[in-house]
Amino acid sequence: MAKNVLGTNLEDCSCDPMTGFFRDGKCNTCGDDAGMHTVCVVLTDKFLAFSKSRGNDLSTPIPMYDFPGLKAGDHWCLCLPRWLEALEHEMAPQLVLKATHMSAIEHIDMDIMKAYAIDADAVG
Repeated sequence: MAKNVLGTNLEDCSCDPMTGFFRDGKCNTCGDDAGMHTVCVVLTDKFLAFSKSRGNDLSTPIPMYDFPGLKAGDHWCLCLPRWLEALEHEMAPQLVLKATHMSAIEHIDMDIMKAYAIDADAVG
């Protein structure tokens, strides 16, 4: 069982819409996951516009891939490098630590994750 950045079992990020590299609702990863879809975020209009401006349009539906398009308030397993880029531009969405894969701690300082956490109460 995969662990989250808090050291407990990795929780679901979202099953509606279905997210994750494996499309199982979890921000789990493996060696084939070049994008490192490990951070569970709560999307905002501001971030969706930023992502689109960077060439990754997450809001437009793509029916052939059964992708509904995302909206503000949706939870999504985001690529870790995109979150870091958004952080640099003060556009980073909030994190769900219980659903963020433990490997994210290798790239994001825990204090920064806590500052962006919607579930900061989970941090001891």
